Parts: sequence; C-alpha cells; structure tokens
Amino acid sequence: MRSIFGSDGWTKSSMPDQSGQTVVLTGANSGLGYEATKAFAEKGAHVVMACRSVERGESARDSIREQFPAASLSVRELDLADLESVRSFAESFVEEYDSLDMLCNNAGVMAVPRQETEDGFEMQFGVNHLGHFALTGHLLDVLESTSGQPRVVTHSSGVHERGKIEFDDLHWEDSYDKWSAYAQSKLANVLFAYELDRRLRTADVDVLSTACHPGYAATNLQKRGPEMAGSRLRLAAMKVANAVLAQSAEAGALPMLYAATHEEITGGEYVGPGGFANMRGTPEIQNSSERSRDEETAERLWAVSEELTGVEYSG
Repeated sequence: MRSIFGSDGWTKSSMPDQSGQTVVLTGANSGLGYEATKAFAEKGAHVVMACRSVERGESARDSIREQFPAASLSVRELDLADLESVRSFAESFVEEYDSLDMLCNNAGVMAVPRQETEDGFEMQFGVNHLGHFALTGHLLDVLESTSGQPRVVTHSSGVHERGKIEFDDLHWEDSYDKWSAYAQSKLANVLFAYELDRRLRTADVDVLSTACHPGYAATNLQKRGPEMAGSRLRLAAMKVANAVLAQSAEAGALPMLYAATHEEITGGEYVGPGGFANMRGTPEIQNSSERSRDEETAERLWAVSEELTGVEYSG
C-alpha cells in the first residue's frame, strides 16, 4: 500500500545527473521555479532562468551560486503577458543555443483581480496558458533537433478539476470570477500538455510532453491576489493556511522535477504529490480530470490558441 507520504520516497536527491543538459524554466526567480532551478543546477544542468524581472532573476541566480558556486545559470527577460517578449526571448535563445533538453512551463499568476495582458487577453488565461503555448511553439524546432528525447513539462494545479473552457467568453469580459478564471487556465495547461504529446507522437517527433501539479505548496503565488486586491484579511488567512496546511516550496517543486527527469515518463502523464489528498508528499503519476482528457475540447483550444497568439505549430 502506498504510504501517506507518496509513492516511492522520490526526492531531488533521486534525480539523475544533469550534466550537459540545457533547461529553460519560466518563473525561475521565486517559489517553485527557484527551487527547481536550484535542484537542476545542483545536478549539473545549465538553466536559462526566464524571468519577467531581470533584476529579481539575477538576485535569485546570485543566491543559488552562494550555495552552489559552480552553478551554470543564465538570466533572460521573459514576460509571458506580452507575446512580443515571448517571441524575443525565443529568438535570442535559438541564436545562442543549438539544443534544449527541457522546457519547464512553470510561471503563472493565481486568482488576481481582472486585468489584461499587453495583447488584450485575460491575465490568467494569457499568462498561464497562451504565453506558454506561444513559447513552446517558438522553441519547438530546437526541441525537435535535440537528441536524447527532450521534454516539455507544463505546470498545472489540482484546481484544474474545477475548470471549464468557456469558449464563448474565454477572457471573462461578460463576468469575472478570479477562481473560475484560474481553474480555466489550469485546465488549459493540462489540455495543452496532452494535445501536444498526441501531436508529437502523430508526427513521430521524439519529444515528450507531460503535465504536473505541486499540490499545496507555500509560495508567493498565493499572496499576489490578496495583495493586488488590497485585502489584509485574505492575506492573513492565506498566510495561516500556508503555515498550517502547505508543504514547502522545495517539496512542491518535486513533481516538476520528477516529470522532467524520471525515466518512467513516456509522455502524456500527470504528476503530483501522492500524500494526503494529493496536496503534499513525494511525486507519483496520477489521474487528471475527465475534462482534461476531452480530445475534442483540446483540439478546439489548440485552434483558438494558434489564432490568438499567431503561433502555428509545424507538422
């Protein structure tokens, strides 16, 4: 029987050596992204830290190097709320690098007051899904040309189970509920990960795509919504919940690291913590929601995403 702590006690020390691997990780300067960057660097990978704020990215890089002086890290500006920034990041990456072993679509926003991206998308759908959809499309050629079965790992959330893709009002212009919008964006993450994997298999491309979720991990992500809304009560409640219920950011990063490096990953999986209510514990392969497996919805979302971003995937 599986223990309440997870499947097999897998931790970052279980990761294989990553020497010679190149990783692009969005949102690498804080929370789960920071912990994953640190783990990759400790194992010898070169990590391109794709951050909205270069200043915060460089501060995070310096902090990691204090622990691991030999860490191979590069900070690049990437604002997922701006498709021009996404395109510029990808172009600069392929100019400097000729291989990409892992793309970790990690950055995101959660339950923020309604606002729009530079391109007029609802912020959560725009950043969490469309920005990563465009980034992956721009980097697909370099992924395809990399030997050794590269991986795309897209970070979702258990909240995706509450999500529904509102095709008639994707950007919540008629009415806005911050948690429903967040759930939609996280469902979109899983639909995208699965559809990408199906398309890669059909095209006989040796790149794997998988999804993961961190359970309930204490990061700054939970604080941003209450801070932006100016709600001291919600912020205080969130801090209490984090202290009582959440696992650490280091533990929350494990499903992403597992999905990116574990040998049993073959594409199309959903990885999350295997402990209490799938909110904490060591990672395992799990089942995502029924809606996330709806191939018709996934194909429709893909077509809409290509139209909105102007990024068309070859093949």
